[in-house]
Amino acid sequence: MNRLKSKPPLISKSIIERAKKLNTTLIADALHDSNTGVMDYKIKPVSSGMKVIATAMTVDMRAGDNLILHQAIYAGSEGYVLIADRKGHKENAYLGELMAGTAHAVGLEGIIIDGFVRDKEALCELGFPIFAKGFTPKGPCKERPGEVNTTITCGGVTVHPGDLVIGDEDGVVVVSQIKIEDVFSKAEKKLAYEQKRLEEIAEYGRNHKKGDTEGVIEPSWLKNKIGNFNM
Repeated sequence: MNRLKSKPPLISKSIIERAKKLNTTLIADALHDSNTGVMDYKIKPVSSGMKVIATAMTVDMRAGDNLILHQAIYAGSEGYVLIADRKGHKENAYLGELMAGTAHAVGLEGIIIDGFVRDKEALCELGFPIFAKGFTPKGPCKERPGEVNTTITCGGVTVHPGDLVIGDEDGVVVVSQIKIEDVFSKAEKKLAYEQKRLEEIAEYGRNHKKGDTEGVIEPSWLKNKIGNFNM
């Protein structure tokens, strides 16, 4: 049985560049209507400042066993992030300093695990983007294979090989390739709105310090929303 399927096509550079101007909060808001794509809040970067924007390579591991994760790392390359399911297992770490260093060396953009890792100090020093639920010193076994590049669930989100994955300080979001244009359109619109609001807030603050109390700072949608409850 071939447990290592071919890598999915990389997401285009133009999409990646657009994604770099966004963040997980904007994407999550754009995904709100579909109620999918936002991973469990416990999956966070192991160190502050870690970010990843890449094409998903999925790893279907056996509980407590990281054998297939080793294989996936050596099959990885630039532009890809490994997304690994750990089957709800909480007793073992799935990677540490050596595997993270190897993933960095082969060019992978990061690793996201619905589970635990170890060697926190070394991982923080390396700076390679690792997202996980926490740490434990107990290592895994390496006895049973899994599968690479098959549909998995990670952090409560269904992930397909080739999906767009964005991770930052707030967590991880996943966008299906067929939804990218729609999601990005909504996220970019929200970004423009937020930038405008920040400018309005800053201007109001400057005027307020000068003693100018005219004008309003509340957004127009607030009055409309509150008005609906008063009807």
